[in-house]
Amino acid sequence: MNIKNLTNGLFKENPIFVQLLGMCPTLAVTTSAINGVGMGLATTAVLLCSNVAIALLRNVIPSKVRIPAFIVVIASFVTIVGMMMEAFVPALFSALGLFIPLIVVNCIILARAESFASKNGVLDSMLDGIGMGLGFTLALTILGSVRELFGNGSIFGISILGASYKPALIMILPPGAFLALGILLAIYNHFQMKRAE
Repeated sequence: MNIKNLTNGLFKENPIFVQLLGMCPTLAVTTSAINGVGMGLATTAVLLCSNVAIALLRNVIPSKVRIPAFIVVIASFVTIVGMMMEAFVPALFSALGLFIPLIVVNCIILARAESFASKNGVLDSMLDGIGMGLGFTLALTILGSVRELFGNGSIFGISILGASYKPALIMILPPGAFLALGILLAIYNHFQMKRAE
């Protein structure tokens, strides 16, 4: 068991800020912080469960059908997570809409299944799933918070900038997602370069 498998996903190999994976849900659902957290945690649950299942089955799945087998495993967990969200948090499930079923084809999950879980043990795969999932959740939450703050003047629905704030509506529209993500990537890369010096 290597603890780096847990921490890599948070900063060094963050799926959004470093690997630039999963851009579709990143840009589409982060109109608010709560949407970012919800999508991130749903993806983390699927990533954790699929990594563990694939690590357990890695010696049983023939190499010729490994990708379809991974998709079946991932789709099963996405279905379970989707049904649980619909039952317990229906408002969030409605807000995320189509992007919950699309977790099946999220390249973060398939990439971790192919590059890590299929080659490592259960415990390391579990830590990798948690780390990558939490890194994804952190990135979505930060992006959602920035967009919500400037687009509505609030974070998690709590007014921060007051009633007199005139919202920059572009921030909750698709161009705002690209703008906010670009600025966050620039800030992240700036600090990474400073750290490397």
